[in-house]
Amino acid sequence: MKLISENLHIISKSTKEAVLNRDETFIRNLISKQIQTNPDWIDLNIGPARGAFAGTMEWLVNIANDMTGIPLSLDSTNANEIEKGLSLAKNPHDWIINSTNADEERLDKVTDIAAKYGCNLIALTMNSELGIPKESDKRLELAFEITSTTESKNIPNNKLYFDPLILPVCVDQSQAPEALNTIRMLKESFEPAVMTTVGLSNVSNGCPKELRHLINRVFMVLAMGCGLDSAIVDSFDDELLRINKVIENLKEEKSYDSTYISLYNMMQNFEEIESVDYDKNDSEQVKIIKTAQILLNKKVYTNSYLEI
Repeated sequence: MKLISENLHIISKSTKEAVLNRDETFIRNLISKQIQTNPDWIDLNIGPARGAFAGTMEWLVNIANDMTGIPLSLDSTNANEIEKGLSLAKNPHDWIINSTNADEERLDKVTDIAAKYGCNLIALTMNSELGIPKESDKRLELAFEITSTTESKNIPNNKLYFDPLILPVCVDQSQAPEALNTIRMLKESFEPAVMTTVGLSNVSNGCPKELRHLINRVFMVLAMGCGLDSAIVDSFDDELLRINKVIENLKEEKSYDSTYISLYNMMQNFEEIESVDYDKNDSEQVKIIKTAQILLNKKVYTNSYLEI
């Protein structure tokens, strides 16, 4: 599965200050650390980029272009900033616009840019009227609305990455399996097939810090079993990167990797978690299974679920 590094975002106070102050040393160090993890894309998340933040994307893209050939994911609600960034790309067809939703004005503007540069496009299965639908079939309906626009502009399906949108498991755990179902439906409903992605860290947002990495890793494996093509991830989580490779190769490296592979196969084969064999005396395997039960809405989430 392809990985988009999420680690440059102005949600981070230190990154926001560095961008605002045009602290090139800070940004270069942050990009350098991401390059070392060898992601498929590096996401530049600059938010709306208005006022003092205007011109941010152009500044960041120039720095990144000077440092690496890794394609970039341009993440902003400001379409003008995205187009400025794409205009600097040597190979724009490899880059990503992150993102559009199903709102007509946003969709029309962003798909025009995607068509112009031939780049990839992340499309969120939501709109302003409905927000994020709770049902997977409603999200699929929005995906069909979006493809009617992309098809009219000759944007091929293999350039279109649908994000089913994950809500935090600690807020509404019923939405984790709904997102997984949406991934399956997206992969089955289009010919040629569309691509899929998720903002992986969203599933653990609001959970205790000590649980977040495990929740992210287990959800990633479940989603890969449903056909997930890519994910926006914390590329500084070495274990998550390792597990991604384990699932890609279906080859165990550690004793508990068998449990991750079993969960992946379970989702591939439309089986239930009760069918998964694991070593109940291995604390790591038990943690993985308990986390999967939470994410599949089989057990009630609490911050102490691993202790129950």
